[in-house]
Amino acid sequence: MSSTAMRPQKTAMLLAQRIVADINRRGNTVGDRLPPERVMLEEYEVGRGTLRESLRFLELQGVIALKPGPGGGPVVQQPDATSLATSLTLLLQFANAPFRTIAEARGGLEPMMAQLAAQRMSDEQLLDLRASVENMHEHLDDQTVFLEENKRFHDVIAHGSGNAMFGYLVDALLGILDGSAIGIDYPEVRRVAVHKAHLSIYEAIAERDPAASAEAMSDHIQQYLKYAEKKFPDVLAAPIVWGTGS
Repeated sequence: MSSTAMRPQKTAMLLAQRIVADINRRGNTVGDRLPPERVMLEEYEVGRGTLRESLRFLELQGVIALKPGPGGGPVVQQPDATSLATSLTLLLQFANAPFRTIAEARGGLEPMMAQLAAQRMSDEQLLDLRASVENMHEHLDDQTVFLEENKRFHDVIAHGSGNAMFGYLVDALLGILDGSAIGIDYPEVRRVAVHKAHLSIYEAIAERDPAASAEAMSDHIQQYLKYAEKKFPDVLAAPIVWGTGS
């Protein structure tokens, strides 16, 4: 009975893999419509329930959007780090991992990203990084803008590393923090310090100095950890829980 109950899930997963392979084979891009249900049922020779389960799975992964009504159906999308953030959050929650886990992971990953960014970041990305630093400076009295620019700055560096894995990992890690009411506050004196650190990192990357970029980023993350440990130790020690954010 258990084996029979599991078989449809396995079939649906295999079908989902075939659908993604066909998206790649056809060269479909974002916004392209996939064949209607009746065509897919014939092409893949599966039942309606299996097909719909596969499509729902792909929708949850951000691969497609299911448009309702006449002329609707599956439409190709660009997956982002949302599903990865959810999966990581659940894995960490069931491992009873505290928020310190994320801060420590960033301390290990982001210096390498900054090092690579100094070598690989495009001129356009460098301009974006500079704009983030300048906008943060202009709005140091606004914590909302500060938090937005803080995330943007680290996103640009992650994607500027030229390593897609780093880009999605930082998106996911920052997504976990954004989606959780962790309660770390940044008074203006701390916002000024963060801006100064961002400026140092930007200058090292702009000078295309990998070692200095990695060192500046490492110092920045360590200062963040030191600040959080001193002012918000309970927050770092709190367990990661899915769906606790605003």
